[in-house]
Amino acid sequence: MDILFTFKIKDEQIAQLRSDFPSIQFSFTKDIRETNIEKYEVIVTYGEDIDNAILERAKSLKWVMVASAGVDQMPLLEMADRGIVVTNVSGIHKTPMAESVLAHILSLCRGLLALYKQQERKDWNTRIRLKELRGSTALILGPGAIGSEIGRLLQAFGVKTVGCNRSGRQAEFIDEMIVFDALLERLPQADYVISVLPSTKETKGLWTEEHFKAMKETAVFMNFGRGDLVSEEIIVSALQENLIAHAVLDVFENEPLPESSLLWDLPNVTVSPHISSHSGKYIERSLDIFTYNLRKWIAGEKDMKNGIDAEKGY
Repeated sequence: MDILFTFKIKDEQIAQLRSDFPSIQFSFTKDIRETNIEKYEVIVTYGEDIDNAILERAKSLKWVMVASAGVDQMPLLEMADRGIVVTNVSGIHKTPMAESVLAHILSLCRGLLALYKQQERKDWNTRIRLKELRGSTALILGPGAIGSEIGRLLQAFGVKTVGCNRSGRQAEFIDEMIVFDALLERLPQADYVISVLPSTKETKGLWTEEHFKAMKETAVFMNFGRGDLVSEEIIVSALQENLIAHAVLDVFENEPLPESSLLWDLPNVTVSPHISSHSGKYIERSLDIFTYNLRKWIAGEKDMKNGIDAEKGY
């Protein structure tokens, strides 16, 4: 069996793969378009380099392992038509992303941004507005692996957690579940709205001006899922009109965020360049899932971890 990686991993990780799977030929490339891909049964990729042109050339391809949670840029329906299995590494981001969300929330509660600015000015000013996290309510959009881990950390700080998804199915570390249709009714009680939703037909443009208008003026909106949840124009308008107190954005409609974007200069927004999932353990955790699934693939077992439904997009 031939397996192609379209990104580099450490030499010791390559050695471990070859030791664990001596009968498999592992190859590595930085540019899939300049690689003879006809012979590869499995491709391990971040996903952005797989398109219809690549599928046409990949005659032997049967499984694509995506070392990312998002697969929205891939031609999933075409892959399903060809019988190509797609899996991802959903769940490995939960620790760094949950910690990022908590860090931003605590920073806002305890006035860290103001303190940093004061220190730069050598300004001893005790009149900083501080508040506690305990007793607040967080509404988490998409309480899957990441959302549930966010819920776990927030519960430890005495926060009530409300989860929201399409089905309303109960999630771990979530005190109460609602469906999308109930959002407008529950938003007035939320102090923090945290989205970790994937990009699907159902979630694109889901968040509207009406949702911002339903939120508390003191509330914080946080988007750590996908930028197409809400248009930049709607976010900018909500912030300019002070419909909410602050927004923390790790994802955007257009990335990189253009220098011309008004978001850079608004005082009530934190711009994070899509790095909340970054961690020194990212590749290590991805390979753990890959090797688990590879053993199942070799054994002919179909119950692989993190299989993607082409119709749902996740």
